[in-house]
Amino acid sequence: MAAKILDGKAIAQKVRDEVREGVARFAAAHGRPPGLEVVLVGEDPASVTHTRSKERVSNEVGIRGRLRALPAGTTEAELLALIAELNADDAVDGILVQLPLPEHLREHAVLDAIAPAKDVDGLHPVNAGLLALGRPGGLAPCTPVGCMRLLAEAGVELAGARAVVVGRSHLVGRPMAQLLLAQHATVAIAHSRTRDLRAICREADVLVAAAGKAKLIGGDWIKEGATVIDVGMNRDDAGKLVGDVDFEAARERAAWITPVPGGVGPMTIASLLEATLRAAEARVAKQRP
Repeated sequence: MAAKILDGKAIAQKVRDEVREGVARFAAAHGRPPGLEVVLVGEDPASVTHTRSKERVSNEVGIRGRLRALPAGTTEAELLALIAELNADDAVDGILVQLPLPEHLREHAVLDAIAPAKDVDGLHPVNAGLLALGRPGGLAPCTPVGCMRLLAEAGVELAGARAVVVGRSHLVGRPMAQLLLAQHATVAIAHSRTRDLRAICREADVLVAAAGKAKLIGGDWIKEGATVIDVGMNRDDAGKLVGDVDFEAARERAAWITPVPGGVGPMTIASLLEATLRAAEARVAKQRP
């Protein structure tokens, strides 16, 4: 029996509807909407498309979303000055700096400059540390948060399940593993140097593929009845957008699977909106006497 499809578009719409309601309540209570600033340095076509989409969708749900597009030659000092300005602006609740940055800018210096309370991408060391320690109050990266919502919508029981995350990036792989661990899954992180990666994947009740290599994971790597979350966004030789998993082959063995496109991608932006609302609510609560 073919796997059921985890429709990221439909679930993302559900999240956006929830956020829209929350934003309306926030605006009514505090006289302003939550504010999100997306900072883009340079004119990478993919980054331009992503940031414009974030600005548009933010405004659709009532968040005051604004794109700050800076020239590719922006100096690190200029970028840090802008971040300091946004940190000090009380109307700004979320700050996201679009990655990757031009080579002359140090990613860690830029991300570390964002106020942790406004770090809606969850990449500041304070937020990463809170997640790693399992403490509440932090913000987590949007893609892993979106993946967790997909698993929840599918009704996947994570407590006691064997979960394998293929990929160890600070943006997806590592925080994904920590979020799964927080739900009492038994978690393994695999990567490019993992020995017998196929055997590790075949043990997974929940498999999250975030390696960034087209169709790395074959259908026979999937355990019967597993849930497969494919984070990959790659182009095959024909230019078609594909994931890290061989979708058609994996679908014959999995119980649930996300498509590419239309799976994790829409959830990332929806989770960003949710994080902005959460950040706004937390900041207001902290400011109360």
